[in-house]
Amino acid sequence: MAKAVGRDLISSLQKRFLSTSTGPSSSFTVDFLVRTCGLSSDSALSISKKLQIDRDKQNQSRRVVRFLKSHGFSDTHIAKMVGKHPLILYCGVESNLKPKVEFLIQSGFGGKDLHELVLANPKIFWRSLNSHIKPSVDFLKLYLDSNEKILSSMRRASWLLSADFRSSLQKNVDFLIKEGLSVQKVTNLMVSQPRTVMRKHEKFVDAVNDVEKLGIEPRQPAFVNALRVILQMSRPTWKMKMEVMKSLGWSEEDSLMAFKRDPLWIALSAEKIRRGMDFYLNTLELESESIIAYPKFLMYSIDTRLVPRYNVLKVLKSKKLISPDRDIKWLITMNEKTFLQKFVIKFQKEIPGIMDMYCGSAADGTG
Repeated sequence: MAKAVGRDLISSLQKRFLSTSTGPSSSFTVDFLVRTCGLSSDSALSISKKLQIDRDKQNQSRRVVRFLKSHGFSDTHIAKMVGKHPLILYCGVESNLKPKVEFLIQSGFGGKDLHELVLANPKIFWRSLNSHIKPSVDFLKLYLDSNEKILSSMRRASWLLSADFRSSLQKNVDFLIKEGLSVQKVTNLMVSQPRTVMRKHEKFVDAVNDVEKLGIEPRQPAFVNALRVILQMSRPTWKMKMEVMKSLGWSEEDSLMAFKRDPLWIALSAEKIRRGMDFYLNTLELESESIIAYPKFLMYSIDTRLVPRYNVLKVLKSKKLISPDRDIKWLITMNEKTFLQKFVIKFQKEIPGIMDMYCGSAADGTG
């Protein structure tokens, strides 16, 4: 019902201010948008085809701009906001903008935080303060215990405060907790993957059930990433990935075992998986069991990580500077800073060109 009312309001505003005129009124609109709102001429011209500002009624729009500037919004901020949602110029200052901005400031979103929150999605001004914005903020603060976490979540899902949180987010969070996911993990999910937990409730429940059927429970470390993958991947794509792995010698049980250990690998493209398997099995001569046990191997870049390290280690072994029995697969997992220090910088005197070789391989992907 609220969504329908919102759509009707926006539609009526659009009809009220719609204009395809290229006459004096349109010229005034372009001039107003450029001079008062800081838009480029091209952007102003584009908006003027849909929105008309009457010379006699410009004061309303000027009040909006003055109000925004009084709260520290720069010309660039206003241009960006009007460019995205020009109808903001017709919002009432006293009846709409002021009470909502004051509430956000009272909730701790002042200064730059206010600017970031509003710029992320100015549509917040189209939602009711009492029936939507306040309950949304209250709900978010149950799990996101700082405004920085709320802003971090909004950076990944700009519609966080304008979407109907009751129909999806709240239901999904309640369901996850009921299924046994800890509050801390729910918080982490809302911050790092808000789009995952904002999916339609029915689809979300199906995905949770699918993950559990695969043998991954909410209390297990892999659950959140498994849920993310299942929500993003269609059933035909899942089946295709299983077929790809079968063609590379894995059974379905092998693939599921690897998925339980690190679900994210299965979201890789079929081409990347094939290239990775070929490199590990044929160049590094690893056993498939090693990849099943540590599927994150497949997520490393062949060109910028695997080939450069392989080239360096091959030279070091040939010069007998490291043991030929050194287990290469664990050297691949080493972080970049440590690998560079222990296997490149350390041997620059013995092999003067080793840094160039390492960086050159990383740059062009040669092997």
